[in-house]
Amino acid sequence: MEVKLYTDGGARGNPGPGAAGVHIITRDQEYTYGFCLGEVTNNQAEYLALKLGLEVLPRVVAAADIECLHVYLDSELIVKQLKKEYKVKDPVLKKLNQAVQVLIKPYPVIEFNHVLRAKNVSADQAVNQVLDLQNGIKRFTQTPAA
Repeated sequence: MEVKLYTDGGARGNPGPGAAGVHIITRDQEYTYGFCLGEVTNNQAEYLALKLGLEVLPRVVAAADIECLHVYLDSELIVKQLKKEYKVKDPVLKKLNQAVQVLIKPYPVIEFNHVLRAKNVSADQAVNQVLDLQNGIKRFTQTPAA
């Protein structure tokens, strides 16, 4: 079976509060997840979104059932690093890249694709929903008591 994995990460501020969005499309269903990441850079958020997507994926569909995994990210930098077109120089990103390399080993065929944000809508919306919720909670907790 072919499976599509869309991921997106973002931070409001760079670094700042971050979130990850994951959208998985199988033959039968679609799944969307949002994750709070804490304080991260945008590039860290992008890698963490992919890492979380790869960690969630086996809960949705067994790796043995996936013949080809198509991964879509709107970060051209991360895609080029994953395809080994660019070196990963940042130490934090290097560790995240290594973690991703371990997580992709079970898949016989994996394709990393750069897409525009407009083609990554579900994952992008999940990121923004989590970030909006974080901001809402932050504003609420800062409201002075009456």
